[in-house]
Parts: sequence; structure tokens; C-alpha cells
Amino acid sequence: MTGSAGHLGEGLAWTLTGQGVTVRGLDIKPSRHTTLVGSVFDPKIVDQALAGIDTVFHTATLHKPHVKTHSQQEFIDTNISGTRTLLNAANMHGAKRFIFTSTTSVFGYAMRPQQGGPAVWVSEDMVPDPRNIYGVTKLAAEGLCRLTHRESGLPCMVLRTSRFFPEDDDSVQVRSQYSSDNSKANEFLYRRVELEDVISAHLCAAAKAEQIGYGLYIISASTPFSQSDLTLLAEHASQVVDRYYPEFREVYAELGWEMFEVLDRVYDNSKAREELEWKPRHDFQAVLDEARRHRHFLRTEVTRYVGVKGYHDRVFEDGPFPV
Repeated sequence: MTGSAGHLGEGLAWTLTGQGVTVRGLDIKPSRHTTLVGSVFDPKIVDQALAGIDTVFHTATLHKPHVKTHSQQEFIDTNISGTRTLLNAANMHGAKRFIFTSTTSVFGYAMRPQQGGPAVWVSEDMVPDPRNIYGVTKLAAEGLCRLTHRESGLPCMVLRTSRFFPEDDDSVQVRSQYSSDNSKANEFLYRRVELEDVISAHLCAAAKAEQIGYGLYIISASTPFSQSDLTLLAEHASQVVDRYYPEFREVYAELGWEMFEVLDRVYDNSKAREELEWKPRHDFQAVLDEARRHRHFLRTEVTRYVGVKGYHDRVFEDGPFPV
């Protein structure tokens, strides 16, 4: 388990440990699930980490929040060279499967609607167009997984996850207009997923890896929308949401929440649900139900266990991280 001190790595390690699975955690930071402290860029520590294992969950990465605080070379070292080092070691040690956590950020500019056009339907068929070094290096790492599978037969599964971090939004405009819980609730309609569901997707990918060989999937909460909704979503999102959730305005009014004026994209998770037999439990309806019953935002047990970690050891004046 690389990234065992991170949001996903810690949650996945906690879940697997609870199932009686032995987990060896690798991270540059000590944590309650980190067995070995070191970098995925270090062949010696990686060789030690992978000895005798059967599954690699590669969640470690430099993220978008690091774009302004880390060099491009550091992104290349961690996200590309680190992945290559892990893939080499996985082959050498006879691993049975390699599960790589990627990101919907690889789509980048391709997700931007045309001026005055409809919202964008995002599926695995969309051609990525990364907008920063984070997306570029994650896309390159995906390519290494595919190449390794072709050359060696190592089953490699790539999961492009949408937002599941608990930190505040990086947009000053969003933070000024919406509370953190409000914006996250809205995102469950089109670009967010609960940590518990991300974990279950990784476990489903591991279970299917040897059967599928290589697979690439979008991991996001199930959306109620269809492609016929895209034009109106880009103009008056609330009208579309009303159709599917007539109770949402009442629930939002009780909490002082507001819906975004427009939604610019919709992530389609149908391929992951069909091929991986993944059954995400948490969607916008679950958010509404939790808000109605308990008057707060949805947080699963594993989300509460992991908590809010942040991405830096310092505090920034203009937001959770510099962008």
C-alpha cells in the first residue's frame, strides 16, 4: 500500500486490516498504517516493500495542491518514475495484480464546455488533455501501467477518481459563496465520490484484475443525469435537480444551502459499475437523506477515521493550498 499515510491509503489499509488482510504500508511520512518510511522513487525501499506481496495498491502521488509548492521534476520523480519503479518490482516479485489510483484531472481542458454550450459528459472515451504537471504525470503513469501489462502480462487496473478529499474547495469564489459542506453536497451530483466508495472500487478492481488484465475506469458517485440534461445543466442546474429530487429545495433551505447555478460536467461511472460489479452506496440522494435525518453532511465511518489531513505542513493565507 503506497501512500499509506494519505486519505485513500489510510482508509484502504484500515478497511483491509479489518478484513483480516495483512497490509504493508509505504509512505514518506510515518502513520498508523505505515510499515516502511521511504519514497516510491527509491528502488531499495520499494524492493523491500514488495517482497512476498500479491497485490500492489499504488495510491501515493504528488497532487494538484502540490503544483505550486513542488517542482515539475519532483512530480516526474514521484508520479512517473515512482510508478515505473513499483511496476518493475511488482514483476520481479511475482505480484498478481497492480491497482493504480489515477485522477479525473487527466481530462483537464477536455472537460471545459464550449462558450454557451452544454455541460460536458465525461466517460472513459474522452481523450485526456491535462492542464498541469499533475495531470500530465498521472496520464504518463497510466501509460506505464498499460505498457507493463502488454509486455509482461501483469494485471493492471487504473482508477480515475473524482474528488473525495475533505479539505475546502481551492476556488476562492466557491469558498466565498458556499459553505464547505454545501459545495461538497452539490458536487455529489456530478464530480465527487465518498471515500468509502473509492475504497470499495479499489477492492472490486483487485478482485477483477486477473480476469480483465488491463482496465481503466472513472470512479465517481452515480449521477442521476443523462446526456439529454446537459444543455439545461449549463444554464439552470436547479431546474434539472428539481426533476430528480423534488425535496432538495426544502432540505437545502433548512440547512441554508444553495445549489450551484450551473454544472459544467457530469462524470459517468457506468463502466466501473458494469465491468467491476462496483456498487457505490453514496450519491446525492444519500446526501439529502443524511441531511434530513441528522442536519449535517454525509460522512461515513472510514471518512471520520481518516479525518482531514491537508496536503502541506504550512498554512496558506489564500486558501487550503496555493493554486
